[in-house]
Amino acid sequence: MDKELLSILVCPVSKGPLEYSKANQELLCKASGLAYPIKEGIPVMLESHARILSVDEKL
Repeated sequence: MDKELLSILVCPVSKGPLEYSKANQELLCKASGLAYPIKEGIPVMLESHARILSVDEKL
């Protein structure tokens, strides 16, 4: 994930910062508790496509 792009993107729900998860190819937002998938190198920043983070992932 390009660091410059990551610094610009925010969670569309909480407007909070995102963290890149290389292992899962997702952008994580701890504020909203959502993980946005990255498909073919493109972040899918739609709440309807996001998965809910587990309790452990929120920490």
